[in-house]
Amino acid sequence: MYQGLKLAIVVPAYNEQTLIAETMKGIPPEVDRVYIVDDASRDATRQVIERLVNRQVHLLSNGHNRGVGAAIVAGYKKALEEGMEVVVVIAGDNQMDKKYLPELLTPIIEGKADYAKGNRLSCLAHRQGMSNWRFFGNWVLTMLTKIASGYWRINDPQNGYTAITREALKRMDLDKIYPRYGYCNDILVKLNAANCRVADVPIPARYGNEKSKIRYDKFITSVSPLLLRGFLWRLKVKYHKCES
Repeated sequence: MYQGLKLAIVVPAYNEQTLIAETMKGIPPEVDRVYIVDDASRDATRQVIERLVNRQVHLLSNGHNRGVGAAIVAGYKKALEEGMEVVVVIAGDNQMDKKYLPELLTPIIEGKADYAKGNRLSCLAHRQGMSNWRFFGNWVLTMLTKIASGYWRINDPQNGYTAITREALKRMDLDKIYPRYGYCNDILVKLNAANCRVADVPIPARYGNEKSKIRYDKFITSVSPLLLRGFLWRLKVKYHKCES
């Protein structure tokens, strides 16, 4: 347990045979469960994960490739099933530094947020290593996500280093979360509709040997319609509640 709370970590993994073992290093012993979700990898990711399985680390598998959002949802559902109270997401490419886990959890532990997320854009030093093109793409998506979600103070919505409470998970329809890249933007829309509090936590970027699977030019054009639909849906849900 972590400060009296049952804590789980969800690790989505697709073709991460090189980095998944490194990602598992530094997981605190206070973490009750680590669910590594193999999203039908085509390399040796599953075999590497199988060697990591123990009382703390559990392997979940998608029968076919469903996307990173769907992999995370599979982990969320397992965490709810096993009574976890806070669930953190860490990518399988070792990009998220576990030493910042206490900072990420602090807003939730202190009761100030239902969902906490990393923010690499809080200062210039924190986005060191982020290319100008990647920064510009992130900035565009930040603006679009602010409008769609209604969380005007959030930045870096593409940051997948997150923590969420059990109560917040139960207030969302997990089956309707966007299954692929764009899930993190979609979750913010759904959290606002559920009146959840969101906190940005300054955490520096860490870029090593991982290769980003996101092509921002294609990503922005595919996620923009998702955010427009989310914006209209959120307004409908909130106004309907007010009129009821």
